[in-house]
Amino acid sequence: MSEVTEFNEYRSKMNEKIFAQDNKVIKRFFNLDTNAYQDGALDKKTKELLGLIASMVLRCDDCIRYHLGTCYELGVTKEEVFEVYAIANLVGGSICIPHTRRAVEYWEALEAEDQS
Repeated sequence: MSEVTEFNEYRSKMNEKIFAQDNKVIKRFFNLDTNAYQDGALDKKTKELLGLIASMVLRCDDCIRYHLGTCYELGVTKEEVFEVYAIANLVGGSICIPHTRRAVEYWEALEAEDQS
């Protein structure tokens, strides 16, 4: 099973378990997150790139993978994500370097899955 498939399946499985508890606050938070990334004054692609930068600076590998996957689906180019990596490292400092390595690896996994 590919890294991308494994991540997406795990995320879906755990979200189902979370939603099964029918917690109103958690459901509202997830809904807020979903709605925040919809087209508005900023388009969805721009918002996803911003989410990727924030996730890298906050050092959340799961969030980085999620935003990379969505960016890939939205047609973001490799050159564009490398500019995001540059800004994230500039803002977040050298502590972001390991996350950049894993982000590059995950982007390559997205490309490989798309080619198969």
